Amino acid sequence: MARREKTVQPVLFAHAVMHNTMQAQLFRCSPMNLFKRCDRRNLSAGAAEKNIWNKADETGLTLESPVENLASYRGHVAIGSSSTFINLFRPVMKTFRLSNVVALVALTAPLFLNEASAQIAQPVRANNVVLVHGAWADGSSWNGVVERLQAAGMHVTAVQNPLTSLADSDAATRRALALQDGLTVLVGHSWAGTVVSDVGNDPKVSALVYVAARAPDAGEDFVALSGKFPTMPVRAGVENHDGLTTISETAYLRYFANGVTPDQAKAMYAEQWPTAASLFGERTTAAGWHVKPTFYAVSKDDQTISPDLERFLAARMKAKTIELDAGHLSLVSHPQEIANLILEAAGHEAGAATTAAATTTAAVKN
Repeated sequence: MARREKTVQPVLFAHAVMHNTMQAQLFRCSPMNLFKRCDRRNLSAGAAEKNIWNKADETGLTLESPVENLASYRGHVAIGSSSTFINLFRPVMKTFRLSNVVALVALTAPLFLNEASAQIAQPVRANNVVLVHGAWADGSSWNGVVERLQAAGMHVTAVQNPLTSLADSDAATRRALALQDGLTVLVGHSWAGTVVSDVGNDPKVSALVYVAARAPDAGEDFVALSGKFPTMPVRAGVENHDGLTTISETAYLRYFANGVTPDQAKAMYAEQWPTAASLFGERTTAAGWHVKPTFYAVSKDDQTISPDLERFLAARMKAKTIELDAGHLSLVSHPQEIANLILEAAGHEAGAATTAAATTTAAVKN
């Protein structure tokens, strides 16, 4: 007797996908993760890895095996492309008539494309940049980046970060943002990534850039998070003076400013701004990276913040990420690359800073 195959009804299948998507919304999961385990109430046991549903219901709908191991299906590529959609549902399509496939695509494609669009926000054009320095530094640490951005035609403001409390640093940054005429890219180095996260929801901010920086979520205990990653050697050189901290000369030159020329490192050591010890345990009330296009520059030879922590933060934010062969002060040792990343975040041609800087240098020499 010939085996009778059950036909999956496309409308019912689409309804099930949409139902599961709504569940994902309720349980604070991305609809794109509807084939992964979000909550035990969301999918039946084992369904996340192998099937969407493991038994037919009264309608006759069955997906016992067609989408087995869908989350790691070999045909999977960037979400949102037509090839992904076809590959993702290729096993299911084997049981469909062509007309049913067309109906399925029409009914379910918006679910995937809308989610993909939300996750890949493109930066809008901005002509202003606000730079916020981190602990044990001052605004002059941005000098090389400022020069290149200005040569590319950008209006640049470097905040003199007080480093006394998160509230004080936020206030100084908001004052700088209030002075900008139009959309602005907000950039933070090191601890100042905390400020970028906290202030990033400002309506003038069009994009966020983190340079070897913290990137906490709202209310997150960042000390506990960083404790899951290797302790970096600079910490042994932190000295406390009545609640204010500095870094010893040895630790500053060897670990904090590794990769920077000796003369620059010594000057920065002399100019380091004392930083409140309480600053590092403070928590943000917001996280602008949830709603703004985000960029991250990882320093592969960082001895102050673990490069693995930096990669984790960048991945969590779904940030456009570059990796530099640099220490913690990549803004000093690699100003060209940092300026180009900022220009990209501002919706400008990434090579503009390189061309402009070269033109400026040639003009000075002549």
